[in-house]
Amino acid sequence: METEKKYSQMTEHELRTEIGKIMEKARKAEQLGMVNEYAVYQRKAVMAQSYLIDPKTINKEEIYRIDGDEGVFFHVDYLKGRFAWGYRLGGERAMEALPIAMLKSVKEGK
Repeated sequence: METEKKYSQMTEHELRTEIGKIMEKARKAEQLGMVNEYAVYQRKAVMAQSYLIDPKTINKEEIYRIDGDEGVFFHVDYLKGRFAWGYRLGGERAMEALPIAMLKSVKEGK
């Protein structure tokens, strides 16, 4: 039986292959109307994508757009692993963590 590698142990090629497999499973789950399973695969894909991003490219005390949540911005307080900790702007400033693949620079435009 093959043991699965952690995302942190995978090469870029292995990660991209894994993301492709996960997205295919997500597509099938969506077609079958399995909403919860689809959401799980989407989150797994985002986590794998986070390992393709250098955490040094995410700056503390900066504001980012949240991919998939139009018009919502996220202020990064600090990074821990592949997660950015901070809060959404315009809300109650509740601390939360987002995978760094969900953060898009506001400077890149729409």
